[in-house]
Amino acid sequence: MPHTGVMKVNIAAEEAGQRLDNYLMRQFKGVPKSRIYSMLRKGEVRVNKGRVKPAYRIQEGDLIRLPPVHTREPASGATIPDSVKQQIGSALLFEDENLLVINKPSGIAVHAGSGLRFGVIEVMRELRPDDGFLELVHRLDRATSGCLLLAKSRQVLTELHELLREGSVNKTYLALLAGDWQMGTKTVSSYLERSGSQGQIRKTRQTQDGKMAVSEFSPLKRFAGCTLMEVKIFTGRTHQIRVQSADLGHPVLGDDKYGDFALNREYRKQGLKRLFLHAAEIDFQLESSEHHYHFKAELPEELARILHQIALK
Repeated sequence: MPHTGVMKVNIAAEEAGQRLDNYLMRQFKGVPKSRIYSMLRKGEVRVNKGRVKPAYRIQEGDLIRLPPVHTREPASGATIPDSVKQQIGSALLFEDENLLVINKPSGIAVHAGSGLRFGVIEVMRELRPDDGFLELVHRLDRATSGCLLLAKSRQVLTELHELLREGSVNKTYLALLAGDWQMGTKTVSSYLERSGSQGQIRKTRQTQDGKMAVSEFSPLKRFAGCTLMEVKIFTGRTHQIRVQSADLGHPVLGDDKYGDFALNREYRKQGLKRLFLHAAEIDFQLESSEHHYHFKAELPEELARILHQIALK
């Protein structure tokens, strides 16, 4: 949908506190991130008549200049299958005045983009058209299942983003790794960054020029040829667990980017048709409401079934 002229927008109190780049992505739904950052670099977007960086946090009363830009028409409700709506709607773990918590199924992205017409957030907004505010707090890989937080107010979203930056949100995953893990409990620190050009599979690789990623791997149960692990992450980098486990020689089973493809084929014959990675628990304290939250998402049936089958070997 074309925006044919310059727009000037005053920031309301409920919009204050968010990063400028995130605000722009919501204003220009369907516009690639590269175009958003290009607008900022070139000064097409101005705040109070001046240039600002993407990380600038917008304030109540700020005057933002939005340039003309073409956006794709948003996906209509008819493009979301009823089966997906039912699947996401029935995956609700918890709700209060601050949050929604979803036990995200594997195979569904958290948001639209990269050729995907919808994700969890678009489905939830369609299921709850009267909710005034609903935003993702964090991300999960499309193939990963488990605890996913959605904020119901700008204040809660901002507070949770700050907790995430501080490392004050405790996140625990379950992963089935290839091989017999013999390193006990091991903390892994590494630098990760995106690689690959547009149109190619974009992987995350270890490099001193990347962002620090820290995880703690602990074995829970050993099976013939694989190990069930508990993984606590202290940073939230893309594909963090998948890259680090593969670098240690114990890739996540079912991983089609960093995994052991021959071994994946063997486990697929046994019924493992997805990545064996599940966001099992999340724990944090909201100071604004004095609420302590601890959520647990049980292992999906298809993963529990695989554990039962390999235990019988």
